[in-house]
Amino acid sequence: MSPRKVCVVLHDVSPATWGACKRLLDAVDGFGRIPVTLLVVPEYHHRASIGASPEFVHAIERRLALGDEVAMHGYFHRDEAGLKSWSPADRFRRTIWTAREGEFSALDATAAAQRLAHGLSQFDRLGWKVAGFVPPAWLLGPGGRTALAASGFRYTSTRTHLVTLPDGRSYASPSLVWSVRSHLRRRLSATFNTYLRHRLRNSPLMRLGLHAADAAHPDAMRFWLGTLRECLDSRLPVTKSEWLGLSP
Repeated sequence: MSPRKVCVVLHDVSPATWGACKRLLDAVDGFGRIPVTLLVVPEYHHRASIGASPEFVHAIERRLALGDEVAMHGYFHRDEAGLKSWSPADRFRRTIWTAREGEFSALDATAAAQRLAHGLSQFDRLGWKVAGFVPPAWLLGPGGRTALAASGFRYTSTRTHLVTLPDGRSYASPSLVWSVRSHLRRRLSATFNTYLRHRLRNSPLMRLGLHAADAAHPDAMRFWLGTLRECLDSRLPVTKSEWLGLSP
């Protein structure tokens, strides 16, 4: 029987968030060499190009040399499309629930394809191999799905599944994830993720979806480190690409 696995995924990686990302990664490294899937945003909020910071580039290259992987996580990580023609439920999801971070939720196929291509070109210039694309807030609209299918990426993921591309084969694997934007959200996150961790205790893969913002909240950090410690007692740490069996 294949051993059960745990995948540590760090969202929102960019020069603008690197201080918080480094605190999280230093904490994870305290358990030994654990490969991490780094979700890198090429132009985070229009103000932090990944190629413009030598310090950031060198830090990521050190992580890659130790076994981490890089995946593309949107392009700007901002949902700036109009809301007028969308249903109340979609407007709620794009504004209140995800704070206008779901960049690929409303893009048409042309705009989505352009951002995917621009992002890949930045990774190519840095010599970073990228197999995965994860849309911000896990929101991917019809235009984004069309563009992604033709993009050359080898996998994507949703809140509940990993999906290989271009065949679309889907593997159920709900991600643990915190929302830290308010005290109430953190309390609800603690309760729900504790329940989800218990429900998934015998699952083939446990996905831990850390975000850069989590580093500022001790309750979130305690949960992640306690969960990782528990997982490492019975699970082998892997990247998303490794779990999907994708060759480098």
